[in-house]
Amino acid sequence: MRRILLAAVVASSLVLAGCGGSSDSGGGGLDDIKVSSAKTPKLTVDKGFKVKKTTTKVLKEGGGDKVVSGDSLKISLAGVNGTTGKQFDSTYASGKPVTFTVSDGGVLPGFVKGLVGQKVGSRILVAIPPKDGFGDAGQPSYNIKKSDTMVFLFDIVAKVPTEVTGTSKKLPSDLPALKLDADKHPVSFVKTKTMDKKKTKESADVVIQGKGAKVKSGQTLTVQYVGQVYPTGTVFDESWSKQPASFQIGGEGLIKCWNDTLIGQNVGSRVVIVCPSDTAYGDKPPANSKIGKGDTLIFAVDLLDAS
Repeated sequence: MRRILLAAVVASSLVLAGCGGSSDSGGGGLDDIKVSSAKTPKLTVDKGFKVKKTTTKVLKEGGGDKVVSGDSLKISLAGVNGTTGKQFDSTYASGKPVTFTVSDGGVLPGFVKGLVGQKVGSRILVAIPPKDGFGDAGQPSYNIKKSDTMVFLFDIVAKVPTEVTGTSKKLPSDLPALKLDADKHPVSFVKTKTMDKKKTKESADVVIQGKGAKVKSGQTLTVQYVGQVYPTGTVFDESWSKQPASFQIGGEGLIKCWNDTLIGQNVGSRVVIVCPSDTAYGDKPPANSKIGKGDTLIFAVDLLDAS
């Protein structure tokens, strides 16, 4: 079954929430860890490395804004298992940062403690004990056991914008009107007398024209969105009450309509897309969703970032 959204790269595992704990920015045992200056940096961590609380060390302080809880960040990272000294993940070789929102309950507590308060542009080391990582469950896909400390190298590349900005445009009269909340965020579509009773063709209409680069297949796209069944008006999913969604555009994890309509749009835009059943879920809608067999869907998608 295809889903609308897929988590980006490491996000599928590393952003799982765990238990809380305390933090320390004094460096601690991180002083003994070596980081090479190569484009794809290598971390040298002695076997048996452990910390009792999340510990950070700033290797290079950036000149950007400080990270606050709730920020969506573009991060390059490498992770090493402190017990074995072996690297289990890195984004540096691909040159594609990951994007995730730094918030309690959304990412590992150690990520929040290590990143909040740091400046954009910084390179930092963060050591995360099990209680701020995966806890007693560990993470088998990365060969991380319940007693393993993790060590991460983070390069804080940028903050993802929280809003789209640009020239406003009207929706065609054959579509429902877009309802906004007090913060001008889309919350639903409202029926109008002139809207079509049925839609059988895929379409994309820009209601805010951004000035960013065009979205390319294979990029990690970060968006806010609301999705509704057309024409009944049933809202079946949205991200505004949670956090921005990041996923690879052009991949098999998306419904075809999203790939068809969002590739080529400018970052910073708000796009209203209509997805007939044959480019959405057809006769196999997601289980326990409000989408029925053969439903046409309509979305308002804010394109916050692509990298």
